[in-house]
Amino acid sequence: MKEKKTKTVVITGSARGFGLCQAKKFKEEGFNVVISDVNEANLAKALTELSAIHPEQTRAVSAVCDVTCLPDLENLWSCAVREFGSVDIWINNAGVNSPDKPVYELTDKEIAFILDVDLKGTVFGSKVAFAGMKEQGYGQIYNVEGYGSNDAMMTGLTMYGTAKRAVTYFTRSLAKESHDLTGDRVKVCRLTPGIMITDFITHANGDSTTIELPEKTKKVYNILGDYPEIIVDYVVPRMIRNHRNDGNIVWLTGRRAFFRFLTAGFRRRDYFSES
Repeated sequence: MKEKKTKTVVITGSARGFGLCQAKKFKEEGFNVVISDVNEANLAKALTELSAIHPEQTRAVSAVCDVTCLPDLENLWSCAVREFGSVDIWINNAGVNSPDKPVYELTDKEIAFILDVDLKGTVFGSKVAFAGMKEQGYGQIYNVEGYGSNDAMMTGLTMYGTAKRAVTYFTRSLAKESHDLTGDRVKVCRLTPGIMITDFITHANGDSTTIELPEKTKKVYNILGDYPEIIVDYVVPRMIRNHRNDGNIVWLTGRRAFFRFLTAGFRRRDYFSES
């Protein structure tokens, strides 16, 4: 009997937070994992943690990668293929938050940084992954949605929401291209994790700026938010099982959000005092 090939996942922005949690879950599910980030120290620490998960069955490797730099992403693909032969799933997870300021107060560098990482990084990553997967004849690309993907609007999140709304359009249009060009052999999908309780929600500008969340916002996050470890237990197995192009893996569904608000009085949580 032919031995079953171990599958491989590549995740951008995966040295910590949601990206690292996804990497750990994929490793637990029997995948080889390629993680990437711009921070070499965080990347080394993450690789040590990953390498301890099922070391006899799977491997993890890392590559320094700036998602706004196309050659870095091409190198990331090459690294994965060199180590494991092919890529089954590619997740464009890298992202940065927006400072809690209206657009007119943002500097040109802040605006460019948000658009470069959250939008251009996703476009570049998808471009590289699609080209490689089209050549190998199969694969799945997942782009992470965020606030604004569903047209939600809030003062202070306009640029972040703009980038994420564009990511949604781009992903769905690329899925249409894949249908036309590959007959759905390459699946381009969205991942909608909802509100995650990580440093992302309290930091912007690549962690250089701290965001002071209003109490009203904290209240909503306490009701709707979850730690990424909980979210990945739900979304990763569904990503693995997905066979649909233009699919969307959603954690915080409308029904789940409605239930959270309905039962908020009985499920008191305070993530911010815990931190």
